[in-house]
Amino acid sequence: MAEQVLTDISVLRTSPLAHLASALEQGSVQGERGVSLREIAFTTQLGLRAEPGTEAHAALAAATGVGLPDSVGQVAGTADGTAVLWSGPDEFLLVAPEGTELLGDLVQALGQAPGQVVDLSANRTVIELSGPSAREVLEKGCPADLHPRSFGAGTAITTVLGPVPVLLWKSAEDTFRLLPRASFADYTARWLLDAMTEFASAPID
Repeated sequence: MAEQVLTDISVLRTSPLAHLASALEQGSVQGERGVSLREIAFTTQLGLRAEPGTEAHAALAAATGVGLPDSVGQVAGTADGTAVLWSGPDEFLLVAPEGTELLGDLVQALGQAPGQVVDLSANRTVIELSGPSAREVLEKGCPADLHPRSFGAGTAITTVLGPVPVLLWKSAEDTFRLLPRASFADYTARWLLDAMTEFASAPID
């Protein structure tokens, strides 16, 4: 009998912005007005739903390892590990590094309690914009108040960038993560690259 050869299909994956990898790198700006752009591909993303105060909510909060955020804008956990973003009163998005295995644990924790756990990893990609000028780039097309007094590190909201709906997450002081749907990733990245070009030149007094 011929030996069966198993193929690791993960090597065949292509991220939504793989074709722009070189452009993202070349579009980065160094210095005091610096800003850079990169894709964080293949993150684990799980949609969670449970009514606050219920058994399901408590079970999911425990199973995530970081809890669930309590109100709009809040993020539980950290950007380097597992984080849970508030999407609605009973709706959350868990984001974790590629390969994080939490789906089974969360489904098991939920059991038969009313709630939901859905793998959304292929639904969105993560675009990270960072550097001293990152906020100014976003302010060209995002209507939300992004000043640190209103939008500090560890905050995430649903908003738009230009015409594109995104989850916008301030993961560090000068770092923002945008989560557009995969079909809008190309447009979003090109919009950001265009908005970044101003900062490659000295400011005009």
